[in-house]
Amino acid sequence: MLATRIIPCLDVQNGRVVKGTNFLNIRDAGDPVERAALYDAQGADELVFLDITASHEKRDLMFDYARRVAEEVFIPFCVGGGIKTVEDFRRILKTGADKASINTAAVTNPELITECSRAFGAQCVVVAIDPKKTGNTPSGWEVHIHGGRTPTGIDALDWALEMEDRGAGEIMLTSMDADGTLAGYDIPLTQAVTQRVNIPVIASGGAGTLEHIHDAVTAGGAQAALVSSIVHYGTFTVGEIKDYLAERGIPVRRV
Repeated sequence: MLATRIIPCLDVQNGRVVKGTNFLNIRDAGDPVERAALYDAQGADELVFLDITASHEKRDLMFDYARRVAEEVFIPFCVGGGIKTVEDFRRILKTGADKASINTAAVTNPELITECSRAFGAQCVVVAIDPKKTGNTPSGWEVHIHGGRTPTGIDALDWALEMEDRGAGEIMLTSMDADGTLAGYDIPLTQAVTQRVNIPVIASGGAGTLEHIHDAVTAGGAQAALVSSIVHYGTFTVGEIKDYLAERGIPVRRV
């Protein structure tokens, strides 16, 4: 069994790490470069750096911030937000990132995932999926884009499978209903997606306790857990999360 990855997520807006609830009510959580260095030192397995308003505001990615974060860490590093073309993807990797995450552009141009996977390898391509419970799709989970602002009518389970077929190496699955609530990951959603695809799924949205993370990687079947509020505001360190999982028989990487 592969080690479960603990991945702090740096949602960045106007040059600051922020965190909201259900994608709203944004509050400050610090400097992205300082946070990246802290989580690297705590033993994080990877980092995710997301420019959360780039697609909605139709502007360029913050390449300089991505580059500065990449200079501070020595672990795999994913950047997302506003990627629209293969050239955008290439520029992100040139900042020093190991992976790039695509959400909105994957929906507006699904062929982009195929092109990026062929150009850079599936291991670099992370597709972010932001589902919300609605009555508009067969599974009940509808994909949203533009930072959760725009419903698409696309079924989240079918979309995850299509993204795998198009060459995505990983799914970053953020429940809009659970995000920032500290009430736990959406386990039924996570389980449904992990059972539908054969690529790794990163559970995201809702971690408030150590038990929530344990549930995501056991009952939910996720290969990794994205964490933000639980580490940004000092509730737990990455090391404490890993100690908890290891004590319960979950393989984790130790520094």
